[in-house]
Amino acid sequence: MSAGKILVVDDDKNICELLRLYIEKEDFTVELAYDGRHALELFGSFSPDLVLLDIMLPELDGWQVCREIRKHSQCPIIMLTAKGEVFDKVLGLELGADDYVVKPFETKEVIARIKAVLRRTGNHNDSEVKKVEYDKLSINLTNYELRVNGHQVDTPPKEMELIYHLASNPNRVFTRDQLLDEVWGFDYYGDSRTVDVHVKRLREKLEGVSDQWALKTVWGVGYKFEVKQE
Repeated sequence: MSAGKILVVDDDKNICELLRLYIEKEDFTVELAYDGRHALELFGSFSPDLVLLDIMLPELDGWQVCREIRKHSQCPIIMLTAKGEVFDKVLGLELGADDYVVKPFETKEVIARIKAVLRRTGNHNDSEVKKVEYDKLSINLTNYELRVNGHQVDTPPKEMELIYHLASNPNRVFTRDQLLDEVWGFDYYGDSRTVDVHVKRLREKLEGVSDQWALKTVWGVGYKFEVKQE
């Protein structure tokens, strides 16, 4: 039985074949694309469980491909970036990338990242429904659905994961670094701006919905999902 389906997108055919060789050894099914447009076509027909996506691509670059995929799918994406390329980590997060790997890479590292991201995003043999509910608020991470007052609110994947993580731990204070580590799952070298951006956007969606809970800033520390105690 296949461990899952991986779409590898890179204009370097040697890298594609090398990755295919190692990923297939781990019982994954692999498809290859060498440009952004073909990647999007294959994404539709192949329905991968995860995409390994190079940034520098002909036709459409990796950023554009990532943006297009995110319009209609929460499929995990790991960006591949060449050493020396300016990789904007915050932009990567904003667009919904789940992780990134710098070339030249160890294939073992790529395999480990694939497995870690699949574990974290629950795309891997995980039938448990991840859902928390409060007054006028429902956060369902299994199908990435946020409902406020019974109405679905469009919410990007990382915002969903952040509010789910906070709301699953009511009244617990998290530092920005903890949230980067636990929600984004890899070291952002202390670049905590992105947490603030995501919290600000969540607040715009959730401000004033209920007096039973609130997304609070704990000055000098971080954030918490505050729930009124009975």
